[in-house]
Amino acid sequence: MFPIKTWSRRAAATLLLAGCALSSAAGKSCVWKATSPTGKSIYLGGSIHALRAADYPLPRPYNEAFEASSRLAFEVDLDAMRKADQQLLKAGEYGRGDSLKNHVDPRTYDYVRRFFALLRVPEQKFSHYKPWFLSLMLESPELHGVSSDLGVEGFLEKRARANGKHMTGLESLREHLNVFAGLNDRESEAVLLMTFIPQAGAEKTDIVAAWRKGDADALAGSMKEAFRDFPAFGQRILDDRNRNWIPKIDSYAASGQTYFVVAGAAHFGGPNGVLALLRQRGYRIEQL
Repeated sequence: MFPIKTWSRRAAATLLLAGCALSSAAGKSCVWKATSPTGKSIYLGGSIHALRAADYPLPRPYNEAFEASSRLAFEVDLDAMRKADQQLLKAGEYGRGDSLKNHVDPRTYDYVRRFFALLRVPEQKFSHYKPWFLSLMLESPELHGVSSDLGVEGFLEKRARANGKHMTGLESLREHLNVFAGLNDRESEAVLLMTFIPQAGAEKTDIVAAWRKGDADALAGSMKEAFRDFPAFGQRILDDRNRNWIPKIDSYAASGQTYFVVAGAAHFGGPNGVLALLRQRGYRIEQL
């Protein structure tokens, strides 16, 4: 989840978004109860980061997991994320005297210039931003008819505040921002170019429908397909983070508190998903 976007259909298939087998998905949701080898349980919830009012109510297991939990963990602390907008903006801008033109192929720059000209955006308005930051702006959920305020995290955060439940993050703010801010010029340019490349395979998955019926494998597969032309970034935004989260999730299970861990639904599907990694550590997974 990132503040200026939730990756619309491309990245939710959000930024969007294991063990959720196609054969058992019917009647289930993207909510699981995970029990550690020592018998300690936590709840895991797959999120769509940006939704519409028409997508509510959430499937019932989200409320059941919320009620059964004393604490919530999101991908990153939401309060810290809101306060970091200026940090993200600073990370996404070139220094004085520098420009996008100096960091991308001339053909890329010409294409981007002509694209923004069609939108009547003057060159000086976009040229001081880095490619990955331009991609985030172009993939802003509000440009695609959905709202991050109505995403699963937004809904559960409001409930947690109303009920006085503690909230935390799987990643530090630096780790979260570095998924994009840590890209080199070539990687950053590739992310921007992917914004303009149709992803026919990714479009085949109805993201919200797959999420609502608990088909996290389809969501993870759609995310991988979206990054087919840049698999290293798909690994960076999905697989690497999944592995990094496992020690935190282990600590939540061992804490004596019951946590509800909520992250993009695609993080839970597939052979490198959070559920598969937890199973490798001896967790018993029950889909709700």
